[in-house]
Amino acid sequence: MKTVANILSRKGASVEIVSPSTSVIDALRLMADKNIGSVVVMSGEEFLGIMTERDYSRKVVLKGRSSDETTVADIMSSDFPSVSKNDTIADCMQLLSANNLRYLPVMEGERLAGIISINDVVTETILSQSETISYLQNYIQS
Repeated sequence: MKTVANILSRKGASVEIVSPSTSVIDALRLMADKNIGSVVVMSGEEFLGIMTERDYSRKVVLKGRSSDETTVADIMSSDFPSVSKNDTIADCMQLLSANNLRYLPVMEGERLAGIISINDVVTETILSQSETISYLQNYIQS
């Protein structure tokens, strides 16, 4: 069965990191430059949370707050489950769906090992199904 480790080995474990005091506008610029939908919020080696486009739209735009004056710490999400490299893709899909999430931090103990998204989980599921189909076609043709 495919695991989070398979996703990280395919896509890599690097993440874009900002400090909690980073302004929302600076985080958004980074996200736009990298064409990503979230940034990891860390204080030194400590994982604090994730700021997403959803956080921005709901906690800044809809509340009439200033993107220049609001910090990432003010709007980041931090109350969600994490996964380990050994968790299955099915476990991740269940967590994402049950909690209406788009991102999950991958932790090794207290250390952040990467971030996976719903897109990563869907892609890995499709790749796994394609491998199974190919295997079955080869089996039938043998």
